[in-house]
Amino acid sequence: MRFLKAAAALCAVYLTAVSAVEVVKEESGNLETDTPDAPETPELVTSIQWPESNPFGHVVNGEKNALSVLIENKTGKNITVLSISGSVHTLETEKFLKNLTALAYNIPLVNDVKIAIPYNFYSEFKPGDLLLNIWVDHLIEDEKERVLVYESVVTIVEPEGSWFDFKLISTYLVVSALLGGLTYVAYLSFVPQSKKSKKANVSVPVSVQATGAGGYQEEWIPEHHKPKTSRKRTGGAVSGTSGDELSGAETSGAEGKKEKTRKRK
Repeated sequence: MRFLKAAAALCAVYLTAVSAVEVVKEESGNLETDTPDAPETPELVTSIQWPESNPFGHVVNGEKNALSVLIENKTGKNITVLSISGSVHTLETEKFLKNLTALAYNIPLVNDVKIAIPYNFYSEFKPGDLLLNIWVDHLIEDEKERVLVYESVVTIVEPEGSWFDFKLISTYLVVSALLGGLTYVAYLSFVPQSKKSKKANVSVPVSVQATGAGGYQEEWIPEHHKPKTSRKRTGGAVSGTSGDELSGAETSGAEGKKEKTRKRK
């Protein structure tokens, strides 16, 4: 009798457990059927793509950094891409540093169409890691909206230098020419210059050659080389003697006259 009573009790417990499990399944099934599926929200799918020459997405100072903004219209409506811009922030505190160039496009984009729009910007930051944000402004049903396209860490690097860079060589030449000109002007302004001595013009004496034994021609002698004569009165008669010594021609002429007078006597 006791064995029958125990078996009956186990059967009752088993039936109670089975009924409880079925109730739980029914409640869970009711909850699943009562909750409707959430509809998909139409959106503008965006991303960026770096060129093949820059696979790591480095931002080079002083050069044009190019990338492509990929936009796919999943809004179910036609939109207009107005502009693309961006900003740079610090990595630790996300402090704003500078806005990038905003490029206007005004490109109409119909539904279910994907396009790639080129975007270029310049960088003048210290080398290191910074936070780069890029966004797209678009117009949908006369309402302007902004979508964040890219928010990631980029590395700022300096351009690679080369000795054969034409721009660098031309810059060095221009700077060297300016410094040379300024140095020459300063030298002329502050360094005393030696004065050049003027040489006096020396007149070359004119040699006079006697034409005959009787004398010489005075018209060939310059005025400043002609001897000056002084007249003295001796005994009532005027005798003209030159201040200089008589030339050899005059002496020979006087001696010839004396010999003639002696022969006449």
